[in-house]
Amino acid sequence: MHNISLFTQCVFEFLGTFVLILLGCGVVACVSLKKSKGEGGGWIVVTLAWGLAVFCGVLIAGPYSGAHLNPAVSLGLAVAGKFPWYAVGPFVVAQVLGAMAGAFSVWVFYKDHFDATDIPEANLGVFATTPAIENLRRNMVSEIIGTFVLVIVVLFIGDDANASEVGLGSVGALPVALLVVAIGMSLGGTTGYAINPARDLGPRIVHSLLPMKGKGSSRWDYGFVPVLGPLVGGLLAAVAYLVIRTLAI
Repeated sequence: MHNISLFTQCVFEFLGTFVLILLGCGVVACVSLKKSKGEGGGWIVVTLAWGLAVFCGVLIAGPYSGAHLNPAVSLGLAVAGKFPWYAVGPFVVAQVLGAMAGAFSVWVFYKDHFDATDIPEANLGVFATTPAIENLRRNMVSEIIGTFVLVIVVLFIGDDANASEVGLGSVGALPVALLVVAIGMSLGGTTGYAINPARDLGPRIVHSLLPMKGKGSSRWDYGFVPVLGPLVGGLLAAVAYLVIRTLAI
């Protein structure tokens, strides 16, 4: 990626994250909104589709930006010395904007079904995560652990002594997609596994701005959990990776 400008990399981070959220939040809309043909599809459908959404996003952005698609991944890679710090801010902005564009597109696509649902909790759930049992400390721990698993596995499966910069694209779309499915099926039951600040923040902002019928609260009182938790998890994963790599030398 050394010959690709930072602007171009950010464009592909935007596009990859846009597709990730369009398909990821789209499946939540499909299984939860009234009169959708997928209504009641359940958690297995959601987790599989989120994994495939990651697969598609990585395929798009991988060759051009490394397909971080996630501020926690960008932060973890920077701490691990595999991504330049000067690019973290621009990547995060591109990821959040891509997530906002994807969430808005889901609303446009399912507008009639949002109107038919008129249930604030269901409508918010399409855009942002909420806990199954609200306990902010434990919810934060859930997001930290889930993101720790994501980032440390990405770091190790993409480990290459000759590489200075890696991302999801460098480890392959399929392994990362399967990793996201595994995290969702195993660790997603408590908070809905944001494990990505952009995935939650961007759509939550869109939810707060849209003129939705029966919208209800955007739950900003909880919104810090799926942002701060993944960032802490990514940071801890990078530190653990560096310690383990040092011990292995």
